Amino acid sequence: MTVARSVADVLDDHVVFEVESIDRMYLNVWQPRLAYGGGVQGFFVGHRGYHYASTALMDPMTKAFVADIHGFVAARGLELVSFAKGQRKDDIAHEFLTRFTDEEGVLFVGRAQEKAGVWRTQRRHNRVTGGSYAWLMRCSAFINFFYFYCVDADFGPFFLKFSSYFPYTAKLCINGNEWAKRQAAKAGIGFTPLDNGFAACDDVPAVQAICDSLGPEHIDALLRKWLQILPNPFTPQDEAAGYHYELSILQAEFSLTQMLDRPVSGRIFFEQVLHDNLDIGRPDQISLVFDRRIIRKGRHATPGRFRTRVITDGVIPSLHVDYKNAKIKQYHNCDARSHAMSEYVGLEVQPMLKT
Repeated sequence: MTVARSVADVLDDHVVFEVESIDRMYLNVWQPRLAYGGGVQGFFVGHRGYHYASTALMDPMTKAFVADIHGFVAARGLELVSFAKGQRKDDIAHEFLTRFTDEEGVLFVGRAQEKAGVWRTQRRHNRVTGGSYAWLMRCSAFINFFYFYCVDADFGPFFLKFSSYFPYTAKLCINGNEWAKRQAAKAGIGFTPLDNGFAACDDVPAVQAICDSLGPEHIDALLRKWLQILPNPFTPQDEAAGYHYELSILQAEFSLTQMLDRPVSGRIFFEQVLHDNLDIGRPDQISLVFDRRIIRKGRHATPGRFRTRVITDGVIPSLHVDYKNAKIKQYHNCDARSHAMSEYVGLEVQPMLKT
């Protein structure tokens, strides 16, 4: 077997197989009709029949929702973990996951204070009549979020975190590679798993077809299923009136995992990649990578810092390229089980209506 001498040598002669897949997805779970003041007014006045909309009407909903969460935790014998500042939530989830033996269920519930947009009532005065009236406005506050770390039979580990304040927006985090591994197992395809992908598989085209099939209908079905299991701040009557959660993409990551024949091929490849791309963060290079015009001066200058980062201290060496809210990350992962070379393309999408 010849030893690779360049990037081209590795790609041509030393890649055993490759699989491209959706990796991590972070999604908004929100109520479109409650994302603006008129919609909130319609919920409390038009739907629930109150004379006005006020945060005083939201407080009983919040207390009932939080009480339901504590009741859910107690009834199922779950642990309620208060996350400390700077604590890695994924590490805690991994500890619970190693002890979990069922096909699906809730691992634990976490609680953390985070900044979020909430509705407040402001007292305003009518200059003509001299009277006062309540006015709803959006502002930021540090509030409690509740994280439900779960395992699904189709998606594997995921979490759903809820705001404890009206309109009780949430975030859903899934992993496409975990979904693909479970679908491959159900299809009877033999494979050796990586922590986040495939180290080997009997039928690469079939696995790639599975990865390509993951679509919005699967993710939406996951959300609907678990909204029926977990505490929900909205009643069936609210949902029947059209107040139900929708999904939008906040952040999406896509991975290309290439399995190499031996570790030295990956090291040669990655060392050459780093050498050849130390200037890739320059504006002229970024414009080629992302197919965007970069303006350096003037009123319409492209925002952001243009740089190349090669991170090696205490982590797997990786190459990072950033443009606004998009990121490309490439790293070589080599352990006793595999010689995987992974490239991740991450895209953060700002929703049209922030919730």
